[in-house]
Amino acid sequence: MGNPLLDISAEVDKDFLDKYGLKPNDAILAEDKHKVLFEELISNFKAEYHAGGATQNSIKVAQWMLQEPHKVGTFFGCIGKDKYGEILKQKAKEANIDAHYYEQDEEPTGTCAVCITGNKRSLVANLAAANCYKKVKHLDLAENWALVEKAEVYYIAGFFLTVSPESILEVAKHAAANNKVFCLNLAAPFISQFFKDNLMQVMPYVDVLFGNETEAAAFGKAQDFETEDIEELAKKTQALDKENKKRKRVVVFTQGKDRTIMAQGDKVETFPVLNIKPEDIVDTNGAGDAFVGGFLSQLVQQKPLERSVEAGHYAASVVIQRSGCTVPKKPDFH
Repeated sequence: MGNPLLDISAEVDKDFLDKYGLKPNDAILAEDKHKVLFEELISNFKAEYHAGGATQNSIKVAQWMLQEPHKVGTFFGCIGKDKYGEILKQKAKEANIDAHYYEQDEEPTGTCAVCITGNKRSLVANLAAANCYKKVKHLDLAENWALVEKAEVYYIAGFFLTVSPESILEVAKHAAANNKVFCLNLAAPFISQFFKDNLMQVMPYVDVLFGNETEAAAFGKAQDFETEDIEELAKKTQALDKENKKRKRVVVFTQGKDRTIMAQGDKVETFPVLNIKPEDIVDTNGAGDAFVGGFLSQLVQQKPLERSVEAGHYAASVVIQRSGCTVPKKPDFH
């Protein structure tokens, strides 16, 4: 469940970033000053469209890693009744995702500007319709809740905490009560900084937590952990209170080209990422989402967690050698 966005992706220059006050590796929500940014991206740069939004990206990659059967992943989110919404529906279908969008006509389908400079990306999300997800209008409908009950693993990116925390809590509580796996992603530093209360309401239900090094640092600061060491941050995060005592929380922090950290129980392990030559990196957009998709593809098959990390590294390595969060026809993961 998350924010379905149509990614509008283009290579830009430093002047463009400066003009809109953007940082090279960051994710922010669009403000009024960014409204014209989207039009400028389409008219002045060579823009491509991709089905996006963090959660949808991860489900797309997990399905690609699994290949068969189709529609392993079901996705909930809100779109507009417009041409971008139609493009998104088509893209979800092409990716073999079982998308059940809540469609409304008050707001247009959400978009995300992916501003690429070298191998860094700055994301500006205009949530629009994605912000309009309503628990009572969608999640609570009998046919949709039946899909929730049918699922065994749940994944939601932290961005959705700004939209419908009550929907997340409902699903999280269901997972804990039925000993199913609930996964959350820290998503971006601003979530820990400005939506801490929503995040901490959900945290006791989180079985697997994902994040990157900057998100981990922001989370640690919000918790007053008094350490900047990423292994310590993972350990302290892992030890936070947990509702379902039958499952120990697993915390996975990625660090770009540096080792991935995984904390479970009282041990912290590190895993080297696959070595990619800098000149082969096209665009790091979606690397974190791809990592989660790879990880989930093994988790749903109840493979060892080490295997999940390997699959995450593999999926991320494929995506960063392509433009946007896109994949070739078939994976080559053994």
